[in-house]
Amino acid sequence: MPEKPVSLPEYDYLIVGGGAAGLSLAYHISQEPRLASKRVLLLEPEAKNQNDRTWSFWTDEPMLFDGIVAHEWQQLAFRSPQFERVFSLQRHRYKMIRGLDFYQFVHAALANNPQFTRVAAPVATLENLPAGGVRATTTTGEQFTGHYAFDSRPPELRELQQPHKHRYLLQHFVGWEVETNHDVFDPTTQEFMDFRGEQHQEPRFMYVLPFSKRRALVEYTLFSGQVLPKAEYETEIRRYLREQLGVNAFQITAEEVGAIPMTDHPLPSRNGPGIIHLGVRAGRAKPSTGYAFKRIQVHSARLVEGLAATGHPPRNLNGDRWQFRLFDTLLLDIMQRRGEITRDIFADMFRKNPVERIFDFLDERTTWVENFQIMNSVTPWPFLRSIWHVLRGRPGKREEAE
Repeated sequence: MPEKPVSLPEYDYLIVGGGAAGLSLAYHISQEPRLASKRVLLLEPEAKNQNDRTWSFWTDEPMLFDGIVAHEWQQLAFRSPQFERVFSLQRHRYKMIRGLDFYQFVHAALANNPQFTRVAAPVATLENLPAGGVRATTTTGEQFTGHYAFDSRPPELRELQQPHKHRYLLQHFVGWEVETNHDVFDPTTQEFMDFRGEQHQEPRFMYVLPFSKRRALVEYTLFSGQVLPKAEYETEIRRYLREQLGVNAFQITAEEVGAIPMTDHPLPSRNGPGIIHLGVRAGRAKPSTGYAFKRIQVHSARLVEGLAATGHPPRNLNGDRWQFRLFDTLLLDIMQRRGEITRDIFADMFRKNPVERIFDFLDERTTWVENFQIMNSVTPWPFLRSIWHVLRGRPGKREEAE
């Protein structure tokens, strides 16, 4: 895949951004024979040559990236002061992909494919042209045109915020990949949510991906409006290792830090006729959980199928169903009003439902009957109060515990 700069070429597709969403779409296009003649320009702001993140997801179907899955688990643990259980997964497996493996895999697949060209430059502006098509202008002034542009740049939510109408939180975390000098972890069981720590009026839990008996990713995760000083995450990770696992001596071999926007603010699927949104910009990070990788794959597959079948992106590109948007809004409202009771809501869900049903629900694949079973398993009053806030068109404010 050449990296030489070119002046004012015309491409079929411009892909803006080389993260999970942009590279996923590029790879999906490369695997579709009906699009083999399309010229694709990938505009990446920076080289992806470090393991800057991991992506985890559950699935019960084969995926295009199964070959680079670094680890998978067939058991999952949920823990809280009131309830804890280890679940054996039946249909699903919980999987993890390392960012560097993903970047290298996709770049290698595109490197010798003549339909792809890569330019290493940030995009400053992206616009629809009056006569049709789109134009991208880089920060150095280079311009590129195409029939469609696919924009995966992070949305500027601060510019969009309407705090009296929508809910705006972050899922933020610090994770350490640690090695211990004695056996500690169970590599068959992923710690999905461990709520046994203090909540501080917010949903806070530990998340653990064990790779061996002595090596694991241990992550402190919160849902709130503001990130914490980094030392606070680190203190909680040390406390968890010491108090829950009996670990005092360990080595940190890698670190990841992140903050994912979680909002019910409508994020449009496109900007005008020629600019199609991808990833978080298209609302593909699920508003109530932050999971995005598998939703990005579904989005890419739907987009490529439309392009291959009709030459145009499908009208209902995201395929979101209104009832699941409502569920996300209600949970965000509860997190914003009484974040500490989120722990009890998830405890009820995991105590009263098969884990496969919970995964299907979070994947937005459940039927009306299954949705009722999920909602009937949790205490209704927090949701009824949030429904009132939704009906009056204003998010709830922080409430003191009763």
